[in-house]
Amino acid sequence: MKYLKHIFTTVRTQSPILFTIVLIHCIIAISCMVALFIDDRVLMGVNTWIKPLKFSISIAIYLITVGYLITLYPYSKRKRNGINNITSWTLLIEMGIIFFQASRGIPSHYNESTLLDALLFAGMGIMITINVLTMVLFIFDTIRLKLKTSKSIQWAILLGWIVIIIGSWIGGQMINQLSHNVGVADGGAGLPLVNWSTIGGDLRIAHFFGLHGIQIIPLFALWVSKKWKTTNRNQIITVTIFGLSYASWIGFVFYQAKQGIPLISL
Repeated sequence: MKYLKHIFTTVRTQSPILFTIVLIHCIIAISCMVALFIDDRVLMGVNTWIKPLKFSISIAIYLITVGYLITLYPYSKRKRNGINNITSWTLLIEMGIIFFQASRGIPSHYNESTLLDALLFAGMGIMITINVLTMVLFIFDTIRLKLKTSKSIQWAILLGWIVIIIGSWIGGQMINQLSHNVGVADGGAGLPLVNWSTIGGDLRIAHFFGLHGIQIIPLFALWVSKKWKTTNRNQIITVTIFGLSYASWIGFVFYQAKQGIPLISL
C-alpha cells in the first residue's frame, strides 16, 4: 500500500496532466457502474456499459504505469511531458469513442455498418497505432539508456514493453478478422464481467495478458528484489525465467483461441 501511494504521488507531481486524465477515466468507470443499474440494454450478450467500464479501468492502470515508469528514464522535462501528453490524450480520445458508442447501444470495435461507425473505428485504430509507436520508443530507450533503478528491474521493464507489443499485435489480429472470437460469432455465453467466450476461441484473453505484462513482470522483479537479497545476475535470471513463462502462457492461450477452444468451457 505504501508503494502504491508512492506511485500515485510521483505521477501526480511529475505528470499532472496525465494524472488528471487518469482521474477522468476513474470518473468514467464510476459512471459506467451507475449506468449498469439504470440501463438494461444488452450488447453482444452483456450490458452495453460493460465494455467502457473494462476499458476505463484498464486504460487508467496503463496511464499510471506509463506516468511512473517514465520518471525512471533520464528524459528531459520536455520529452517526458511530450510522451505523457501524447499517451494520455490519445487514449482519452479512444475512451471517448468507446463511451459514445456504448451510449448509442452499438459496438465500438469492428463496427463498419455506417460511415460514422467506420470513421470512429478507424480513429480508434489511429490512436492505438500512436501508442504502439511510443511503446517501441520505450523499448529502444530501455535498451540504450541507464534507468534510475536496478538492472533486474530495468530488464523486467524491457520484457514488459516487449510483451505489451505482442499483446498489441494480437489486438491487430482481431482487427484483421473484425471479431475477437474464433469458431463462433462474437457474443454469446462468456465468463462473468470479462465475457471471454466459454463456447469458442477468444483472442481477448491473450490480448489482455499481453497488455498487462508491463505491470506484472516489473512488479514481479520488484518483489524479487525486496524478498531475495542476491546478486543482480541471479535476479535477472529469475526475472527472465518468469518473463519467458509469462510469454509462453500468452502464446498458449493465443494458440488455444486460434483453434477455437475456450479457456474455460462451461
